[in-house]
Amino acid sequence: MAQDSSKGSGLLPKLSSLEMKSYNKMAVHMDYFHEHFRNIWKTVYSAAASGSRPPNMSLKQFLSTGLQFCRQLEMHHTIEEQYVFPYLAERMPSFRQELELLTQHKQIHAGLEQLDSYLEDCSAGTRELRLEELKRLMDSFGEVLFAHLADEVEQLGAENMRKYWSIEEVQQMPECFGLG
Repeated sequence: MAQDSSKGSGLLPKLSSLEMKSYNKMAVHMDYFHEHFRNIWKTVYSAAASGSRPPNMSLKQFLSTGLQFCRQLEMHHTIEEQYVFPYLAERMPSFRQELELLTQHKQIHAGLEQLDSYLEDCSAGTRELRLEELKRLMDSFGEVLFAHLADEVEQLGAENMRKYWSIEEVQQMPECFGLG
């Protein structure tokens, strides 16, 4: 991981395609999950914004889709916070407790809890689904969610990862990080 010091620029040397693939593997893996979350969000939010459920979904299926989104995103964040972020935070400041990525998690979690509770009540029949209310709840954290999904992938991208980790270290990162 030697820097090109011939010009004193501090720029890292160009990566080979194999090095780029190795350094970028975590970003690609994370983006796979994030794309799943973006797609489910789009389905639920589109219905909330348009005022009508997708024609191919029953009310039960629609509520189940929203609840699955909430629970899968919560599980995803729990894994990141307990396993991935602490490991990366050893060298990468953006993954430390007090900084932006975890602050975003807290903001997302607050909105996600309200959304999950609302959808659970609707699913249990104690509340009637009102799409305008669903939209309001999603709007409360949608902007930070989408910024977070992009920020995380950017931080895990090859050009950033190589600033903190050698190619050997990236290749040896735990399999639970999606790099096995």
